[in-house]
Amino acid sequence: MNEQRLMSQMQAVTISREYGSGGGEIALRLAQRLGWQLIDHEIVAAVAQALEISEEEAQVHDEYVESAINSLLTGMSTVHPAIFVTSMPTVYTDPRTYREALNQVVEAAVTRGHVVIVGRGAQVVLTQRRDVFHARIVAPLEKRIEYVMKREGLSRTDAQMRIQLKEHDRARYLQAQYHRRPDDAHLYDIIINTNILDLDSAVDLLYDAFQHKAQRLPVPTGKLGPATGLPRYPGQPGDIRTTSQ
Repeated sequence: MNEQRLMSQMQAVTISREYGSGGGEIALRLAQRLGWQLIDHEIVAAVAQALEISEEEAQVHDEYVESAINSLLTGMSTVHPAIFVTSMPTVYTDPRTYREALNQVVEAAVTRGHVVIVGRGAQVVLTQRRDVFHARIVAPLEKRIEYVMKREGLSRTDAQMRIQLKEHDRARYLQAQYHRRPDDAHLYDIIINTNILDLDSAVDLLYDAFQHKAQRLPVPTGKLGPATGLPRYPGQPGDIRTTSQ
């Protein structure tokens, strides 16, 4: 199976990022390079925010809430018609349905395929899928402060506060909804630090890693992992402690 065909069998890329690391811009450039559709976190977040109301508010404003969400989804489907190929869930207001609604948006996008999804827990929702590539973009705090100051026109103090608030909200969201931490390295195929890398170099690395994962799709799961193809050590490591004598 040739390389392009294998790459076409991959369905999605998820991009998790520390705020100010350039992750959103990297996601955009990667989507352009792949020729895939970018699903920005604001679109997925809009669904989540639309459902984040109390049960009491839903009972009082049920018609208004459903109308607002239907309007939201209609607008989203107009902008991104290819994404919404499955029916959206019935709207309720409890946290479980909130999570399920967001999951359905993410899964609908992957069902359509060839999408780059930014944020909103997609790395957890799709963690069991071998045809999805997961990446995280990080950078030292000082570099992220400089990025936010330049991109958003904020003072140093305001930029740092914005980063802290964003990071707190993202970590709290992932912990509350999925009991996972965004900095859990095991959620990702690759983590890239943009401390010294320019954004195009980061895209190059992601693209290469994506290709390598695509090439492994035909390999059975049991033949994957760091032990693949390695023989036993010629001798026993001296620091091994055996419990049986």
